[in-house]
Amino acid sequence: MSSERSGIDSSAESEAVLFDPVPPPNRTKSRRWPLALPAAAAVLGFVGAHCSSGQTANARPDRAAGARAVPVVALPARTGDLPVYQNGIGNVTPLKTVTLRSRVDGQLMTVSYREGQVVREGDLLAEIDPRPFEVQLHQAQGQLAKDEAALANAKVDLERYKVLVEQDSIARQQLDAQAAAVVQGEAALKSDRAQVESAQLNLTYSRIVAPITGVVGLRLVDPGNMVHAADPNGLLVITQLQPIAVVFTIPADHLPAVLHETKAGHTLTVEAWDRDVKHKIAAGSLAAIDNQIDATTGTVRIKALFPNGDSALYPNQFVNARLLVDTLRKVVLIPTAALQRGQQSTYVYAVKADSTVETRDVDVQLTEGDDTAITKGVTAGEAVVVDGMDKLQNGMKVTLAQENPGRRPHR
Repeated sequence: MSSERSGIDSSAESEAVLFDPVPPPNRTKSRRWPLALPAAAAVLGFVGAHCSSGQTANARPDRAAGARAVPVVALPARTGDLPVYQNGIGNVTPLKTVTLRSRVDGQLMTVSYREGQVVREGDLLAEIDPRPFEVQLHQAQGQLAKDEAALANAKVDLERYKVLVEQDSIARQQLDAQAAAVVQGEAALKSDRAQVESAQLNLTYSRIVAPITGVVGLRLVDPGNMVHAADPNGLLVITQLQPIAVVFTIPADHLPAVLHETKAGHTLTVEAWDRDVKHKIAAGSLAAIDNQIDATTGTVRIKALFPNGDSALYPNQFVNARLLVDTLRKVVLIPTAALQRGQQSTYVYAVKADSTVETRDVDVQLTEGDDTAITKGVTAGEAVVVDGMDKLQNGMKVTLAQENPGRRPHR
C-alpha cells in the first residue's frame, strides 16, 4: 500500500519534473507575479485619474470664465425724429406722349432727328415733299389776284352807275345789279383768301416739327415712303421725361391721413425707390389724388410729380413709392435689430452699468427701416444688444465688441 502510494508520488514528481522547467525554488516567485499585477494597475489608474482630475479642475475655471462674459454688439438708444411713410407700388408715367402723324399726303423726303435724341419744342423733325403744296399756293394766289381786279372794276362801275342814276340816264335796276356784283366779288375774294391760307397751311404741314420737348423713339417710317394723313401708326413718338410722374396706390385706410395733410396746405414729399427698396432713385412731391377708391383692391391711386433732371426715372419703370405723411418728433429710437419677439411681448436686451444684460419689455410705436420708435422700456443713452443675443439670458455678463461697419447686425 505504501509502495503503491510511493509509486504514485514518484510518478507524479517525475511528471512534474518532466513538464515544469522552472526549478522548485523559483516556482513561488512566479506564482506571486499574477497577484502583483492588479495592484500595480490600480496604483497607475489612481495616479492617472488624479492627474486628469487636476487638469480638468485647471481647465474648468477657464470655461466658466468664458461663459460668464459673452461678446455682444450693443448700440445706444437715442432721441430723434422718425418719418412716417405710406408705401405703395407704382409705375413711372410720362406727363405727355405724342405720336406724330402726317397731316397731308406726300412723299417723306428728309428725317432730321436721331433715334433717342432729345428734341425741343419747335425743332424740325421731318419734311414731306412741299412742291405740290407750293403749286396749290400759287394757284390760289393767282385766283385771288384775278378776283381782286374784278372787284376793283365792279366798284368803279358801281360809282359810275350811281351818277348815271342821279342823272336818270340808266335804270335803277342796273345800279342794283352792279351793287350785287360788287358784293359777289367781295365774297369771291374771301374764298380766294381761304384757298391761299389752306395752301399755306398744307405747305406748313409738310414740315413736321416737335410739338413738345422730349425724347424721340425709334423711327417708324423711313425717308422715301409715301405717307398719308390716315396712316394709323404715325411717323414717330415723342415722350416727355422732364418732369415725369409716378402713379402708385396706397390702402384706402390710410387716405384720411393724406387728405388731412393736403387740406392743410402741406406739400407732401414722395420718394421713388428701386425694386428691392435699397436705393432711392428720385424725390418729388404729391400732385393729385384720384377721385374714387378701387372697390376690388381697396386702394386709391395717387400721382406724384418728379423733376427727373438726371433722367433716372423712365416711362413704365416699376418703382416703390414712399409718401411722407408725418414725422414723429423727439421720440426714443432704438435699432430695429435689437427687437426680440416673444410669446407674451416684444423685448430687448439692455446692457447695465455692471456689464450685465437685462430683458426689457418695450412698446413699439413705429418701425421705419433700421430705426424703431418706442414709448417705454428703454431711455435715451442706454445700450441695447443688436448682435449676439442668441446666447444671452437675463443677468448674464457680457463684453462689448466693436461693430463691423461693413456688416449690418442681424436680427
